[in-house]
Amino acid sequence: MTDPDLAVRTADERASLIGFVEDQRLQIERLAGDLSEDEARASLVPSLTTVLGLLKHATFVEKVWFETRIEGRTRAEAGLPESVDESFTLSDADTLAGALADFRTACERSRRILAEVDLDDTVSARMGEVSVRWILLHLIREYARHAGHADILREQLRARR
Repeated sequence: MTDPDLAVRTADERASLIGFVEDQRLQIERLAGDLSEDEARASLVPSLTTVLGLLKHATFVEKVWFETRIEGRTRAEAGLPESVDESFTLSDADTLAGALADFRTACERSRRILAEVDLDDTVSARMGEVSVRWILLHLIREYARHAGHADILREQLRARR
């Protein structure tokens, strides 16, 4: 088995940050694992958090930071809801396969956008100016937190089987 961060242990800052983001993206892709559609939609906590909702939210996160903040598109142009809570909301049409495909597509676009900017470039965000470096660190933090949420939900779902 390959150690996921082996390649970034001695890499430069950019490669290290991107390597950690990619590892967290992989963790997000693995959220659903062997879950059924019903299990992925199961509401086990009093918030909107479900495994499928977390996967949809991760797509929202990619698009907000890369398409709207760095690229300058509006949320409407990027096909995004106005609120974070709406990014967790499921419709009858949402499926694991569709959400995973959307996430992978968003990540591919994010990679292309990221290739065109420097870590020190800044963009405007709700909290003020942030660097591309900060965005990458934020993604690592957010995805790690959400992958942990999904782990707990998955444990609860497996206990029901």
